[in-house]
Amino acid sequence: MTRILILYSSLGSGHVSAARALKDAFARFPDVEVLSEDALTYASSVYRNAITQLYEQLSEKVPLLYKAFYEGSDVDDLERAIDSNLTWARLERPFFRKLGQFIKKADPDVVVCVQQIPSRLLQLLDQEDEVSKPQYVVVTDTIAHSTWINYGVNGYFLPNDLSANFLVQRGVNPQLLHVTGIPIHLESTKPKTKVAVRSQHDLPLDGSIITLFGGGLNPRRVRTMVSSLVEYSGASMVLLVAGRNGDLLEAVSDLADNDTTKLRRLGMIDHVDDLIVASDLTITKAGGLITSEILARGTPMVIVDPIPGQEEQNADVIASAGAGVQLRLLEMVTPAVQYLLQHPERLAEMRQAALEIGQPAAALNIAEYVLHNWQSHYVSKDSNLEPYAEQLNDVT
Repeated sequence: MTRILILYSSLGSGHVSAARALKDAFARFPDVEVLSEDALTYASSVYRNAITQLYEQLSEKVPLLYKAFYEGSDVDDLERAIDSNLTWARLERPFFRKLGQFIKKADPDVVVCVQQIPSRLLQLLDQEDEVSKPQYVVVTDTIAHSTWINYGVNGYFLPNDLSANFLVQRGVNPQLLHVTGIPIHLESTKPKTKVAVRSQHDLPLDGSIITLFGGGLNPRRVRTMVSSLVEYSGASMVLLVAGRNGDLLEAVSDLADNDTTKLRRLGMIDHVDDLIVASDLTITKAGGLITSEILARGTPMVIVDPIPGQEEQNADVIASAGAGVQLRLLEMVTPAVQYLLQHPERLAEMRQAALEIGQPAAALNIAEYVLHNWQSHYVSKDSNLEPYAEQLNDVT
């Protein structure tokens, strides 16, 4: 039995979703036990509350300050980057006394980190708590920031060649870099048709459907977009997914359908992938996970209001690949949607571009590599375990 520990930090929903996807992927392989834990659970309440509030306040309320911090902390020189991350780990270590104890008790064979905080802490925990284990890092940003680089990492799993090139330029050993894509829900690997999912969710079988993923956006700005899209876009239906954002549902509660375009408001749902498949066009911010899910299905996207820093980089990569368009002015959203719906050949080009960079099987590919590498390098040669690489076809 191989025991895998996935560590993440619940700063933003993306890391949580990526960890969940990896847990599901590892669980598909035989003789594997997988644990997934939020490292912040093992931090002191003082640190946990402070870092959570700081992240939310900077990214949502003072985005330009967040961007300045994000870009200012990105170090080009490898040694300086590693030393900086180690310094941060030493500052954080007193607040994470329980994390080393947990890892020692869990006794995993391999640790997979899906966020920077647990990865850099492992450098110290290895020494102090004697929990040295092979560590792999899954980067969930389109461009790999220097805060992802640490001592003792056996491999980095990256979204694209661009992020790999950035790390090589910083001096990271290319043999440690594996371009797999960002791990997303395994449902994205299942064949689906637009007609089938539309019928399943009582959506119009004919005409265009636009889905706006607005949970992380400003409710007033979303209201403006939705009102304009319903009035002027010419789509058959506009789907608004608010997620946990109750304020957003309240902000659009009085908006009405018209004879041309129907509006459907949705809160928390478990069929995001179905809506992506059903849609002719999606509107979203540039979170790494949601954009990866959309790319995996080849659905064109319009990107609005990216958080300065990594989301701006995500948006730039998608736009430059031709898989989406990035808009800064809300007034341009509806005209852009109108244009795209009226030019199906342009949408077809965007769909093809999205499929070319989408990685629906990223989570499975990461799990397969980790397990195969563990067996190849750490399991004795007389082991009766069948190579995991040969089992990948069975689980996919």
